[in-house]
Amino acid sequence: MSLADSGTMTGMSDAHDAWTTNLVDDDEGLARILRTARTIAVLGAKVVRSAPAYYVPAYLESRGYKIYPVNPTLIGHVVFGEQIAGVLADLAAPVDVIEVFRRPEYLPGHAREILALPWRPKAVWFQLGIRDDEAAALIARAGIRVVQDRCMMPEHRRLLGAA
Repeated sequence: MSLADSGTMTGMSDAHDAWTTNLVDDDEGLARILRTARTIAVLGAKVVRSAPAYYVPAYLESRGYKIYPVNPTLIGHVVFGEQIAGVLADLAAPVDVIEVFRRPEYLPGHAREILALPWRPKAVWFQLGIRDDEAAALIARAGIRVVQDRCMMPEHRRLLGAA
């Protein structure tokens, strides 16, 4: 049984099940996530200013989002006015979006980590170049919207401009 099928024992094709609406790849869905989110956890956050996992959340912070950095190798460092948490469960409060800057091979584990949280984000956003359809399906089946292989910064600029 694949990761995406865990919890589904029917064996029937569920390509048209309602959960697929949580797989977001249209402008309206992307804009809705960007408009309604206020807090973003950045999984794989960096402290090096030239790294995308630093400058993308820095851009988002400049647009009014509250950023909560997560990186087990940088625990205790301060970035975006917050101490870096080791894992998502260490965050002091729930967030609206979990933005993922991690290689695709880590996504199945992160999907399980997200689903084990005592709260649910409204969306999980895999950054540009990051895609795992099974991990995305697992998250989407739990009622969480999922974006894959898109960067929040240019999508924000394109869809919301200076908003």
